Amino acid sequence: MDYELTGRVRVSAEDLEAGLSRWAQRSADSRGRERPESPCSLRTPYQRDRGRIVHCKAFRRLEHKTQVFIAPEGDHYRTRLTHTLEVAGIARSIARALRLNEDLAEAIALGHDLGHAPFGHAGEKVLHEMLERLGAGAFKHNEQSARVVEVVENEGRGLNLTWEVRDGIRHHTGEVLPATLEGQVVRFADRIAYINHDIDDAVRAGLITEADLPKEPIAVLGRTGGDRIDLLVHDLVETSYETGTIVQSASVAQAMNQLRDFLFETVYPQSLARAGERRVRHVLTNLMEYFLEHPEEMGLAGTSPARDPLQDRLELIQAVTDYISGMTDRYAIKRYRELFEPRSWAAQ
Repeated sequence: MDYELTGRVRVSAEDLEAGLSRWAQRSADSRGRERPESPCSLRTPYQRDRGRIVHCKAFRRLEHKTQVFIAPEGDHYRTRLTHTLEVAGIARSIARALRLNEDLAEAIALGHDLGHAPFGHAGEKVLHEMLERLGAGAFKHNEQSARVVEVVENEGRGLNLTWEVRDGIRHHTGEVLPATLEGQVVRFADRIAYINHDIDDAVRAGLITEADLPKEPIAVLGRTGGDRIDLLVHDLVETSYETGTIVQSASVAQAMNQLRDFLFETVYPQSLARAGERRVRHVLTNLMEYFLEHPEEMGLAGTSPARDPLQDRLELIQAVTDYISGMTDRYAIKRYRELFEPRSWAAQ
């Protein structure tokens, strides 16, 4: 296929965006990439970003990162990968109904959790506390996800994604809203997904029963996860359509927040206890301390004596955080055993 023909294919793909809502983010209006690139002859910029995320190493590792339950005994619990795919599916459905840019919404959704730590909520909590103790700020998975695509991937060069995708990843949670409606759709899709599938997994794990769910929000949203997702998506679309905002109706927003509060007050503390937060803390603390003392084992060169010692220390802590937060659950356990268990124990 010659360039002239494939160039027309790309133009045609961008022409399809002309039928989007006036509130949609179009590829032609993108703020671009940090490093300029020649346009692809077949794909729009957001389609290229989707491909880069799906093919990166951090995305593949999501398969072996826990969502809530650590090393669950069963094949049907969610992982970070299955959560990510559920969020992407919900985000595309909402974006399509609102005539927003589906490709942008999907790219943001696929990249939004790339920076999550191993061991689910327990791992994130431990890393956060450790960084604060080391005087290096806080661990926020949304910031780490943005760092993965901007710096960590591709041997330190990042994926060179468009500004809109990076903005959506960075702000999919937290106080600052994404600049695009597609990014705001992903914020809602993330909550819609995890509120419902974490309830499903908690029931499956025996932490709660259906009867334990708070009655008021269930009466509004529905008894089953499928019913609740369907209602939440429809409500978001109907309330947001052609308004230039992504919002829920007041009653549905209240009900969803009540369910979310129930998870944080009831399910997640129980899941931390079952996961063995003490053991997670032991594993991650020892790994962090070891690699701070032995950065060469991560492939890092020693620091220069001419540099600022404080800056060197902070950069080293960041490098170790990148390394450990990128680990899968099983790789973190493997490295811990290699470093701290006698070799004779490993054979047992």
